Amino acid sequence: QVQLVESGGGLVQPGGSLRLSCAASGSIASFNAMGWYRQGPGKERELVARITEDGSAYYVDSVKGRFTISRDNAKNTIDLQMNSLKPEDTAVYYCNAHLVTWAREYDYWGQGTQVTVSS
Repeated sequence: QVQLVESGGGLVQPGGSLRLSCAASGSIASFNAMGWYRQGPGKERELVARITEDGSAYYVDSVKGRFTISRDNAKNTIDLQMNSLKPEDTAVYYCNAHLVTWAREYDYWGQGTQVTVSS
């Protein structure tokens, strides 16, 4: 079965940087899209960044210019480089993989990794 393994979360000061990584393994060779969601304290889960097989990237407005998502299709891995971090970026970050088949669409999720931005 599909498993998403995340790494790179931690504590960082405002203005600092972190790099999150997600590796997908299992029976699926590749995914149509992979991305990162986050859920802050008392907030709803939101899509932060997503990248498709052809490399087209989407970013939520609040992280544009600060975060960069990248993908290695051969390895089914994605990274999220987070620069100029702000306290409002504090959240649990979840890796997501999206698969489209003839029958339905599937979403797979990692366990989440905590990112805390604080002085």
